[in-house]
Amino acid sequence: MVETTPAAEPGVTATGFGRVLVVLYAVMAVGACSRSAVQVSTRFGEAPIAYSLSAFAAVVYVLATVGLARRGPAARRLATIACTVELVGVLAVGTFTVAVPSDFPDATVWSLYGMGYVFIPLVLPVLGLWWLRRTRFAG
Repeated sequence: MVETTPAAEPGVTATGFGRVLVVLYAVMAVGACSRSAVQVSTRFGEAPIAYSLSAFAAVVYVLATVGLARRGPAARRLATIACTVELVGVLAVGTFTVAVPSDFPDATVWSLYGMGYVFIPLVLPVLGLWWLRRTRFAG
């Protein structure tokens, strides 16, 4: 008889849709980090608010990726908070960039609800929160 320890059991993001979600968040983290690093290091003075928001979004995507990829209640809380912050951020920044476009001379990850990223920033936190809720009792 082979016993498995909790550490050896796969988490809810180890296979299937959960793994796809982690990969999507990781891709967004790399994209947002790359974009914000270039913006902040080369043109920060041109649009400091927009570029600071891009850097903030990058941090949120990294935290969401880590939270979704790891197991345990702390990781789930981290993922839930990150996905919620992402959703609120993309809705607030998206609405603000539509209402007052002159305040955003350059795009951020969340500008126009993530239009520059094919609206993935708008859909991804909804999927993340749905997945976390769906799997809340499953490891």
